[in-house]
Amino acid sequence: MDAFFASVEVLDNPSLQGKPVVVGGDANRGVVAAASYEARKFGIHSALAMAIAIRRCPHGIFLPPRISRYREISKEIFTIFQSYTPLVEPISLDEAFLDVTGSFRLFGPAEEIAAAIKKQVTEGIGLTVSAGIASSKLVAKIASDFDKPDGLTIVPAGQEQSFLAPLPITRLWGAGKATREALSLLGVKTIGDLSRLPPDLLQRKFGKHGMSLYQASLGIDDREVTPGREMKSIGHEETFSADLTDPGQIHRELLALSDKVARRMRRYGVLGRCVTLKVKYNDFHLATRSKTIGQPTDDSKEIFRHVIRLLEKTKAGTTPVRLLGISLSHLHMESKFQTSLFPDKTDRLKQMLVNKAVDAINEKFGITAILKGRLLDDEAYRS
Repeated sequence: MDAFFASVEVLDNPSLQGKPVVVGGDANRGVVAAASYEARKFGIHSALAMAIAIRRCPHGIFLPPRISRYREISKEIFTIFQSYTPLVEPISLDEAFLDVTGSFRLFGPAEEIAAAIKKQVTEGIGLTVSAGIASSKLVAKIASDFDKPDGLTIVPAGQEQSFLAPLPITRLWGAGKATREALSLLGVKTIGDLSRLPPDLLQRKFGKHGMSLYQASLGIDDREVTPGREMKSIGHEETFSADLTDPGQIHRELLALSDKVARRMRRYGVLGRCVTLKVKYNDFHLATRSKTIGQPTDDSKEIFRHVIRLLEKTKAGTTPVRLLGISLSHLHMESKFQTSLFPDKTDRLKQMLVNKAVDAINEKFGITAILKGRLLDDEAYRS
């Protein structure tokens, strides 16, 4: 999708059409989540600090994210995708791989399918989408970003390397900042430069990743489109407008985060066995602490109990905290454990029923209809 979050805001408020719209966090510590193409003319892009974005475009329209609305639109878009092929692999709310090789007889060649999808999304939902067509996921992904907004780029089979060669190395998936800096010392500026380096040199310098980079530079990617890709973790994090130093406030923020993560776990019907705490201090140093627990959980009290123990292994409370995050991994479907895990643990079963009842009420009347007493005055929880 093209500037998805910002485009949804314009869709819901047409008076924003043609204006520099920026969606993101607060002005003090937040970052840009999405920027309209009008805003991008001022050098505003995703992950840019909101404070810098405001300085670059003081007359811009700065809006907080509405994730529930974006998720609603995303479901409509993915329904359209799935009407052309069952082989849809989500990457995020607004991006996916589609394998359409089995759909040619019904809908025609790939370029006709892409054009039909683009037309249906625009006419049915009111948003534009850019598509890339290629014989591999890697090249299709790069092609989809090649002619935004509302673009359609086709890379015929056999022409992958010539398509990639002139592109800057920043376009290549898997070439992060540190890798690009190391490659620049070898004279690499474009993907073609990378493809001309001896493979053994890349392997010596980067190990297995070096060979992956070399194959990517040639457009070689044999990964299949995997529909219904399983989530590896579920989490939530908050960056605070002012550094946290009070242990009591840190505990309240972690309780709020535990509630948000637990609610999201239950929404997806999964339980987690590994709890991870993320702490970023005011000097931007990042600390993560993890614990594998005996029984998988989706209960906020259980998550909070383990997180507080992990907190003791950090410098939070003595060093100012800029960000806190909680995630659960090693996920399992709840249905597989409901009856077998807790046969004689009536308290756990009762808590699961209570959680489901609270979720149902909050779903109907808002997420703060029922919440823990310690969070009644917690603005972070309500945000």
